[in-house]
This record gives sequence, C-alpha cells and structure tokens, in this order.
Amino acid sequence: MKLPITVSHSSPATNAVVLIAVVAAGAALYWLRDILTPLAMALFLMIMIDGVKRAIERRTPVPPRFAGAAALIVVVLGFLLSIWIIVDGAAGFFTDASGVAGSIGPRIDQISRDVSALVGVSDPPTLQDMIAGIDVRGWLTTTAFQVQGAATGAFFVMIYLGFLLASQAGFRKKMVGMFPERGPRQEALEVFERVRGGVEGYLWVQAVTGAMICAVAWVLMRAVGLQNAEFWTFVIFIVGFIPVLGGAVAGCAPPLFALVQFESYWPALILFVGLQTLLFLVGNLVQPRMQGDNQNIDPIVVLLALAFWGKLWGVAGMFLSTPLAVMAMAILAEFKGSRWIAVLLSGDGEPYAAKRPGKVKDKGAEEGAVQKPSVWGRSSWLRRIRGRDVPPQT
Repeated sequence: MKLPITVSHSSPATNAVVLIAVVAAGAALYWLRDILTPLAMALFLMIMIDGVKRAIERRTPVPPRFAGAAALIVVVLGFLLSIWIIVDGAAGFFTDASGVAGSIGPRIDQISRDVSALVGVSDPPTLQDMIAGIDVRGWLTTTAFQVQGAATGAFFVMIYLGFLLASQAGFRKKMVGMFPERGPRQEALEVFERVRGGVEGYLWVQAVTGAMICAVAWVLMRAVGLQNAEFWTFVIFIVGFIPVLGGAVAGCAPPLFALVQFESYWPALILFVGLQTLLFLVGNLVQPRMQGDNQNIDPIVVLLALAFWGKLWGVAGMFLSTPLAVMAMAILAEFKGSRWIAVLLSGDGEPYAAKRPGKVKDKGAEEGAVQKPSVWGRSSWLRRIRGRDVPPQT
C-alpha cells in the first residue's frame, strides 16, 4: 500500500486550522453556490465525456480522432434532452389533456372520505380544507422561478463545459509545470485516476441498475394502465442517480399518481408493492455485486453527503453528493494528517483501491521504473503527461 505524504505539524494548531478551514470552506461553498454549482456539473459532464470517449474508442469502429466529438455530442444532447423531458412532462400534468388534472380535486375528496370512514371520522376534510392555509399562488410562483433557474443553470453549465474543454489542451503543460519530477507527477495522476474511476464506476452502476429498474417498472405501469408511463420511467431513471432519496421517489411517485387516476385502490397497491420489491432486490442483491471497489464508501457517509450537499447546492448537490464524497476520500488519503478521515469515509477501512496487475507495488521502485500501462493505458493523454522528468526552472 502506498504510504501517505507526511506533513510536520503541531497537533493543537493543526486541529484549530483545520476546523477554521472547514467552516470557511462550507460558508464559501454556500455563498458561491450559484457560481460553483454549474461549474461542478460541467466538471461532472467532462468526466462523463472522457469515459464515453474511451468506451467509443474501445467498442465501436469510430476512428479515435472522431471519438471525442461523438462523446461530446452524446453527453450534451443527453443532458439537454433530460432537462427538456422533465420540464415538458411536468408541465403536462397542469393541463387537461389527459383528464387527470381535472379529477385531482374530486379524487382527493373521495380518498379523504374513504380513509375517514375507515378510521371512524364523521366529518372528513376536503381538498379545500387541506389547502386553506397554504399559499398556493406563492408556491406556484416559487416553482416557476425554480424551473427558470434550472433552465438558466443548464445554460451556464454548457458555457462552463465549453471553456473546460477548450482548456484541456494546456492541461499537460500545467501538470508538468506543477510537478516537474516524474514521481510527484505520478502520484498526482494516481489521485486523479482514483477520482475518475470512482465517478465513472458510480455512473456505470447507477445507469445499468437504473435501466433494469426502469424496464420492470415500465412493464408494471403499462400492465395497470397508468398514464404517462414513459415519463415516469424516465423520471425513475434520472432520480436513480440520487442516493436514498431517488429510491423513495421512484417507489412512491407512480403509486400516488395511480391513486388520482384510478377509482380503485388496487392499481396503486400493485405498483407500490411491485416497485418496492424491485428496488429492494436491486439495491440489496444487484448493486453490491456491481459496485466492487469503485464505491468503497460507508453507507452512512453516502447519507450524510446527500444531506450536506443537498443543503448547500439543492438538487444539483444531491446528484453530485456521491462523486464529491469519492473525490474527498481520494484526496484526504494522500496526506498523513488527514488519512484517518479517508479511512472513516471508506467502507472497509482501506481508502486505496486494490493494486491491479502490472502496477509497481514498491514505492521505492516506483521512482526508478515506469509502471506498466494497465490503468494508464486507457487514456492517451495521461500517458503523455507522465513523460520524462523536467529540470527545475532557474
């Protein structure tokens, strides 16, 4: 196992500095959320583009010089299409095209009467009574501003992404300038590789398991005759990238909509039981086998990261919570003073992934030998960055 970097320090002074730095960093992340959120999403998309590019190079006959453009088109169109489908589908619920919007009020009144009769309440509340103390107009205004903010945020994400892609050309020179010697440069690139591998592994696992869930969920929704089944299938796939909360939305939203659409309670009950069983099986049997070393994070850390980044950055923070936790664990593991935090964040007490065949295990040999291209061979620009030692500038 690679030893962490040792930094000389005084314990009380360091603890005080770390505490102040954490508080200051949290405040800065909250105050600058309008700027940092689209930037973080752009970095996330950039990692996705790099992963899709390498997948295209390995598994398709597309020439390598066109793989980057193809990956960019696929990821950007997928991102914009996802936003459009969500916004357009949500707006469709406020129209009477499906006939469901007009029956929401009477159906909720009927559900209230049935539930009240079941528990022995003689005067059940109506929908008007339930929303009497709610500022519906203010809620709709807030929702409209949030939708507008999502569209504006998507525009800034694309702007940031364009500049990040343009700056990739100078990244090699920057790395060589920051780390002239090959040894430190190799360690920095290993950190980047662990971060990238963790993010890509998270995306792969969530995408594959999400596709499994969506296929079965679509069959269930079509079997009971739920309207807008395709829209709900897409929503289930998207929210699947949000830990914990995504499963709750996927398992409860379609059954609640079925309560409004159907006069009988059986379709909603079938959907609820079927979706909850499906999510339980995938979450406890399929996902743990697929995750492997890519998501070596303690489950409680996933929950805390979801709450923390959701509080700071809202929905975008929820999507990015697990990748950001992977990034934090990889960076904290590099320093002796903070490695204990990385150990606590990890799932098995070992923040470093298992060594792969072909990689040098001895750190002393690492300085005098070049590692076999097992991991690095997957990315040509990483091989170029490793390069030769550069003499210090005088």
